[in-house]
This record gives sequence, structure tokens and C-alpha cells, in this order.
Amino acid sequence: MTDFDGLRSRMVETQLKSRGISDERVLEAMATVPREAFLPDTGRLDAYEDRPLPIGGGQTISQPYIVALMAELADIEPGARVLDVGLGSGYSAAVLAEMGAEVFAIERRGDLARRAEKTLRRLGYLQVTCRTGDGTLGWPEAAPFDAILVAAAGAVTQALREQLKIGGRLIILVPVGAGHQELQRITRRSETAWDTETIGGVSFVPLLSGES
Repeated sequence: MTDFDGLRSRMVETQLKSRGISDERVLEAMATVPREAFLPDTGRLDAYEDRPLPIGGGQTISQPYIVALMAELADIEPGARVLDVGLGSGYSAAVLAEMGAEVFAIERRGDLARRAEKTLRRLGYLQVTCRTGDGTLGWPEAAPFDAILVAAAGAVTQALREQLKIGGRLIILVPVGAGHQELQRITRRSETAWDTETIGGVSFVPLLSGES
């Protein structure tokens, strides 16, 4: 029988702490959420490998380090309202919920959204609300958000910027040239001003968009 608890603990030590993830809330959430539960049966034995894994339909569950890095950059506090764009398997939403956030998650593929919602409900993450739709448009009726995480590569849309609270953080991978992408943190400083920090190069699947 596979010792998933042991593999999860080892992942936190060797993949997260060793790379500089230090937020105890992030580390605790990553040590708690069963990543294997968000994968197809054929992929569960690989759940804690240091890489993204397929979940069907050409989509992937992000590398554990990237999930942790995005959560740390978003600086999630208990009770925060968070928009998760690109629900995918539901794993990232579960990590955010484990940190105490109220999560609004959007996935363009209806089959993935339904599967993720079923998994989240089964595991007891009832503070995650799921929707099928175009994540580039955000979730206006649930805004403003303390943080927005975009788990796909795409342009930063004005809709997402405007749905941040003052002081809110948008974590997103943006194209910066042929074959190059950068992880950015965009912080809303006022009604009309946003600061952008470049974190580094990362790879995600493309973000399907109705707005650019």
C-alpha cells in the first residue's frame, strides 16, 4: 500500500522548503491536501513527483512547487476572498481553502469543473464555489478579491485587474516573447494604479480567453 502521507511530507521538505517556500500556512496546507485524490487513478502513484501531471483533455495539475509558490506570493490570510482561474483538477483551490480562504474557482472545460467540484465536495472543501466559464472575465458578482491566481499562461486582462481589492494581489504567468513566459505578481495600489513584480520564468498550459 502506497504511503501517500510519507510522500507528501517528503515533498514538502525536498521540493518546497529546499527551494525557499517558508510561509508556514502554505507548507501546512501542502502537507495536508491529498494531491493523489485530484489525479486519475492511473496517475496517483506519481502524485508527489516534482513535475506537472496529466489530468485529461490535454490539461495538467501543476508542479507542487508552483502551487506553493503562487499561494505564497498571493499572501493568503484566513477569510480572504480568492479567485482561482483555471480550476483544473481542483488541487490548487483545495490548498487555498485549506489556508482558510473562501475560493471562487472558474474552469473553461465543463468536464474538468464537474470532476473537480465532486472531488472538493468529497474531501470537505465546501468553501470552494466552482463555475464553468471564461476565467479571463473574472467573477464580477463575487468581486472584489483579496487575491487572484491564474493557473494558465495568458495576458493580464483589465477585468481581472479591476476585480482586485486595493492592496489585492494578482498572480499570473504572462507571455513575454516567443516561447518565453514570466510569473508576475500585480498589486493594486489604488483605483487606477497597479504595481508589477516579475518573479521568474515558469510554464503553464495556455489560458483560453474571451478577452485579451
